[in-house]
Amino acid sequence: MSFSKDFVWGVATSSYQIEGAAQEDGKGLSIWDVYSHQPGKTFEGDNGDIACDHYHRYREDIKLMAELGVKAYRFSVSWPRVLPNGTGPVNEKGIQFYSDLVDEMLKYGITPYLTLYHWDMPYELYRRGGWMNPDSPKWFAEYAALIASRLGSRVKHYMTFNEPQVFIGLAFVDGVHAPGHKYTRKETLQMAHHVLLAHGLAAQAVRSHVPGAKIGYAPTSNVPVPISDRPEDIAAARRMFFEMPEDGDWSWNTAWWSDPVLLGHYPEDGMKVLEKDLPLMGQNDMAVICQPLDFYGQNIYRGVPVRADENGRPKNVPYPQGDPKTAIGWHVNFDCLYWGTRFLYERYKTPIFITENGMSSHDWVHLDGKVHDPQRIDYLQRHLRWLKKAAEEGVEAAGYFQWSFMDNFEWARGYNDRFGIVYVDYETQKRILKDSYYWYRDVIRENGENL
Repeated sequence: MSFSKDFVWGVATSSYQIEGAAQEDGKGLSIWDVYSHQPGKTFEGDNGDIACDHYHRYREDIKLMAELGVKAYRFSVSWPRVLPNGTGPVNEKGIQFYSDLVDEMLKYGITPYLTLYHWDMPYELYRRGGWMNPDSPKWFAEYAALIASRLGSRVKHYMTFNEPQVFIGLAFVDGVHAPGHKYTRKETLQMAHHVLLAHGLAAQAVRSHVPGAKIGYAPTSNVPVPISDRPEDIAAARRMFFEMPEDGDWSWNTAWWSDPVLLGHYPEDGMKVLEKDLPLMGQNDMAVICQPLDFYGQNIYRGVPVRADENGRPKNVPYPQGDPKTAIGWHVNFDCLYWGTRFLYERYKTPIFITENGMSSHDWVHLDGKVHDPQRIDYLQRHLRWLKKAAEEGVEAAGYFQWSFMDNFEWARGYNDRFGIVYVDYETQKRILKDSYYWYRDVIRENGENL
């Protein structure tokens, strides 16, 4: 049995990770342009000034996607490339780049899936307080309206935010991503609320400019996976996925980020745990945040083993000694896509895209001039089998975006990790198709029947 006939097979990237051209053609600075140049912030001082030079090589890259056979390409727009100051004057050369990029996709029959924000906030807006500023939702809505008005005749699929857990949590709770400052819990909760408001206003802006727009949201999480099929273990894993931790460690809590967007309210348990630090909320905020969504995206890479304790409460189970890990050091749970999509669909009853899934592997060019990555093929095949099982059991699985189409700048880890199915030689910018590229091409052709 295969996936549904309209299942969307795609690949994903993000602007700062691949485009390069960091200060060309009128682009403004982003927080990552500044952060990556600060000593000690990234692996070996790497930065995205050139990255994969996609800004100049996009035609070559889109052609490779076409040869791969993908139905869709999930990409992001660099906010400071089109609005150098974040608001105000438009950089027409930046808009033209994305217009040309979209035309190139459409030339090959590839459907654009546009992500408005994949972490590269304009530096000028950060200087005005960034997501702490109560005007930030309006800034984002202005930007969304610009993109929708200029590209909406050709781009019908939009995602507002990618992984707010990371660009708020890792950046401001942990302080290890741009701009790299630690804030109090009250402050970061207020920032998160502004992000959710920005999501709602952006969804409204896109719909007002793009008739028939399909709008989604792409948060992330590790998935609690039950260690057995016992009902109590499954219930414990589900509970851990959505329940607010008693210690108030909220930034990775699935329900806190998704209940307002899809259900129109913050989770009750979270409101109690975080009572002393709750953000300032307007009377109509939830009505703005909870806009009708056409699909729900989730980035899932790994799971966390869970069982029920003697009282039925969720309890983490240690990974077995010698358990498999990817090159980035992440544990592997091949069934995480099954449990993640199952739990999310049960709660939100919205078509689900896996908006990112993939692995960092120890890739290099072999003596035969090719890049052999059997571990990645095995990883992808096993994860897709479990996603297929979820679909067969009734989860409305709408599509899958493999991360990433090409090796790229992996944020604070620089060029240390290779997630792509296309190898990039950063010295020459040569692209080499990995074995996983050809494997994924066959999966797409057969709509997953060969899994």
